[in-house]
Amino acid sequence: MHRFMENAGEKKKSKKEALSLVLFFLQVQLFTCAAGIERSDFPPSFFFGTATSSYQIEGAASEGNKSLSNWDYYSHLPGKIEDGSNGDIADDHYHRYMEDVTLMQSLGVDSYRFSISWSRVLPRGRFGEINLEGIAYYNDLINLLLLKGIQPFVTLNHFDIPQELEDRYGGWLSPQIQQDFAYFAEVCFKEFGDRIKFWTTFNEPNFLAKLSYMSGKFPPGYCSEPFGNCAFGDSANEPYIAAHNLLLSHSAAVAIYKKDYQVKQGGSIGIVLMMKWYEPLRNIPVDIAAAERAFLFDVAWFLDPLFFGDYPLEMRDILGTRLPTFSPEERRKLQNRLDFIGINHYTSCYSQDCVFSQCKIDTSSGNALVFTTGERNGIPIGAPSGMDNMYVVPHGMEKTVIYIMQRYNNTPMYITENGYSIKANGSVSLKDMLNDKERIDYHQSYLTSLLNAIRQGADVRGYFAWSLMDNFEWLHGYTLKFGLYHVDLKTQKRTPKQSAKWYKKFLSGPGQKYRWMIT
Repeated sequence: MHRFMENAGEKKKSKKEALSLVLFFLQVQLFTCAAGIERSDFPPSFFFGTATSSYQIEGAASEGNKSLSNWDYYSHLPGKIEDGSNGDIADDHYHRYMEDVTLMQSLGVDSYRFSISWSRVLPRGRFGEINLEGIAYYNDLINLLLLKGIQPFVTLNHFDIPQELEDRYGGWLSPQIQQDFAYFAEVCFKEFGDRIKFWTTFNEPNFLAKLSYMSGKFPPGYCSEPFGNCAFGDSANEPYIAAHNLLLSHSAAVAIYKKDYQVKQGGSIGIVLMMKWYEPLRNIPVDIAAAERAFLFDVAWFLDPLFFGDYPLEMRDILGTRLPTFSPEERRKLQNRLDFIGINHYTSCYSQDCVFSQCKIDTSSGNALVFTTGERNGIPIGAPSGMDNMYVVPHGMEKTVIYIMQRYNNTPMYITENGYSIKANGSVSLKDMLNDKERIDYHQSYLTSLLNAIRQGADVRGYFAWSLMDNFEWLHGYTLKFGLYHVDLKTQKRTPKQSAKWYKKFLSGPGQKYRWMIT
């Protein structure tokens, strides 16, 4: 028995050592492919920027006549946010935007992607007055960015809506919200469009529909079994109702912009989707099909209607009548073509078929009949990061971009988010937080992968690092750090990390190549 336990212990130790070796080679491979990239490798007109969103950084939750948003309400409910925090103050960007724009200027970025708080501009939606204080705040921010030579890249909706719209008619589950969003969009086009050349309607509506109405993790927190245990919700139907209203809200806003504002203002408009890359778990036809199906249920769910006028056939085959239909008039509105596609890409995973194979259906993949995992035979698909199930898989960037290029006729693309998280806990010192070489390696390797796609003809025109600074990371509160700048939540002091210094040197090219050794 003693001998058996010794052998078991040796096997366990051997497996652990093997796993450590695999992770080491993953890091070495990551470093090797990224070591020589420089700014001049990209087209001269290519945008490099940073990204944030209103609720995650602004704070001033009840200042300037701003109303309660759905996130203001939800983040104060017990047990919803990992560390019990909220965005009441966040990074206090509302009061410190001048300092933050100076940080961006010092980095040398070309553009800044941010979102407009619906609750700050229209506190009661179309049921109340335009908030002039909110308009003044965004005018000041936009004007300062332009003064500093930074192009604003504006998202109209990044998850937060006025809570009143949720209370009045159920938010994204009601077609009434299409009228509200169109009104909000037009107010923004009218007030800011003379200086904004890049608009996106929504950030990650594909992510929002699932988390809000399938798993119930985002407000309003609706779900049903087997996806979650919520007081209200119907996970089999409501995500697709919400998605339908999001798509029609998008098309209403785009129609207004193209009809009344685009020509005279000279801007462009698109949409931003979360795009995870899926690899087949096994090199067999059913898993290859599962990886494709997972991507369709994630991305083509929104892009196919905007390009081809309807949801993917694969979705209709599985969902049947649960998937809404577009009327002839709605199809006509959908034909207002996107000027560009925004891609938020962070990671990749494996996919296993659950149609012909017995497996646990992964609720994060919705009703695609797919199981997803970050490991194969106990070996992770890439080096882990601070966020669960988010691995460093640089080639996923190239594959995602090429897929979008081929499926959607090489419509111009922007990488609107890409970044690396570090888990903030008691064992991570400020020194270690600032010495974020893993984040540098991540950006280098993903930019190298992106460059490979561009060299294959992909029309990618910009890259935004998520995020400018550590902020409120939704369900994770302040426990995850994605920022190039560290923010002390007590003093609001901004401190550049090594990644900020790297980004600045990278953007100051094209003369040098910057190499960062893994230690």
